[in-house]
Amino acid sequence: MKKSVMISIFIVFSIVFAACSDDGSSKEESSDNDQGKNNQLNVSLAAEPVSLDPHAANDGNSLYVMNPMYDTLWEQNTELELQPALAKSLEQIEDTVWEAKLREDVLFHDGSAFNAEVVKANLDRVLDPEIGSPLAFLFDMIEEVEVVDEYTVHIKTEYPFSALPSHLAHPGGHMISLESIKEDNEAIENGEQPFTTINEQPVGTGYFQFDERSIDGEITLTKNDNYWGEEAGVEAISFRSVPEDQTRVAEIQTGNSDIIYPVNANNVEEIDSNKGTYVKQSESASMTYVGFNVEREPFTDERVRQAIAMSINKDEIVNGAMNGIPIPAKGPLAPTVFGHSDELLPIEQNVEEAKELLGEAGYEEGFETTVMAYDTTTSDIATVIQSNLQQIGIDVEIQMTEIGNYLETTGNGGADMFVGSWGTVTLDADYGLYPMFHSENIGDPGNRSFYANEEVDGLLEEARQEGNKERRLELYQEAQQIIIDEAPIVPLYHSVLLAGLRDEVQGFYQFPSSFPYLRDVTKKE
Repeated sequence: MKKSVMISIFIVFSIVFAACSDDGSSKEESSDNDQGKNNQLNVSLAAEPVSLDPHAANDGNSLYVMNPMYDTLWEQNTELELQPALAKSLEQIEDTVWEAKLREDVLFHDGSAFNAEVVKANLDRVLDPEIGSPLAFLFDMIEEVEVVDEYTVHIKTEYPFSALPSHLAHPGGHMISLESIKEDNEAIENGEQPFTTINEQPVGTGYFQFDERSIDGEITLTKNDNYWGEEAGVEAISFRSVPEDQTRVAEIQTGNSDIIYPVNANNVEEIDSNKGTYVKQSESASMTYVGFNVEREPFTDERVRQAIAMSINKDEIVNGAMNGIPIPAKGPLAPTVFGHSDELLPIEQNVEEAKELLGEAGYEEGFETTVMAYDTTTSDIATVIQSNLQQIGIDVEIQMTEIGNYLETTGNGGADMFVGSWGTVTLDADYGLYPMFHSENIGDPGNRSFYANEEVDGLLEEARQEGNKERRLELYQEAQQIIIDEAPIVPLYHSVLLAGLRDEVQGFYQFPSSFPYLRDVTKKE
């Protein structure tokens, strides 16, 4: 989750009279135009989505736009409970076999039917090494998807995996129409890159459907009138990319946007004090961190990484750059996530000991390096880190780039240090740790520090196969402590989600994963 300039569109439901207007007709036209405006939700995000193909992207901006268009077999509700979605039931009938009974009343936006064949095609596709999905790690425990009958599938796993329902509820489990998958396969055979076809014309079963993408990047979705569940509260959504924080603030203050996300912590007071706007704060499942490419000198030496961890002032980042809003992090998992532990021992700030460690590693005089950032928030954090590291002789240059290049560069191992974030979408430690720290997921899937530790790999593998919750917690605590001690990343804080809203926006909810839930949103007149 790459161009970033967008324009506004308007849906007009009024009847325009050709005759010369009088006071009555102009009032009627104005009223109708207001009604049209109230039927469209205008959302400004920090960047364009990387892709609209659910198997192609795992960045926030992509998922924010995709979520209204697609459904999963299982889903998380606003009480953070797992519940049926496209599957009526999901039952573990054997240790390694899950049976999904599917809804029989679901149509894709292209009119094609949702059935067991579709489920198999989607899960097979995301796991196909020839496709190369960066979300394959979500389902790599699946050995086979068997079509039992038209509306029943058996999902067979390599080992017992109790977290499978939460993984199926992840956006990586979004169901794409079978016709779209076939078209994408044909395009690949004709020499196109995977994901291209579906990115250009996404087809799901969601409560909104893709309408158009303008030349300037604005994406418009319209309500799916044939939705199998509860219908959406507005007729259309417009997603626009507005990269600059202050410009997004101006968008919501002037009414050009109804919702903006994210809000920089330093803009909260400005939005709250403006008439007609406010910032909604929600708990998160995310961690913001500074990461190292441990395959690059001098970060191959854990003493260097530990020294940097000892030099970073997390309180200065939280209270200065972030206006005191986030929660300082001890480890990788937020308090909202199963697997979080208060018993972890972080690397405490100690500048003198950091200097000694650098000396032991052969860098008594320090060294020069770079840190990559991609927006105002990460740049503010990088600035604090730059200042902190000067105390131990490390000269840091901040490299600013846009999010697409950031993801590509860090995924390819092209950065020394980088400020990043990870949201544990499933609220389960497997998703918070396995993608970021298991050696199988080096690069794009999430392990951007290129960290490989056989003991950590083994603990994470054992934990995902363990059915006993208490034992899983023990395994995750042990793995996290090793990660903290070896410092492939330095956890900085757990975010509080900040979304800017107009007062007329009703029914907005934001999951701890950071995904906005837009089905129930309405705009009062």
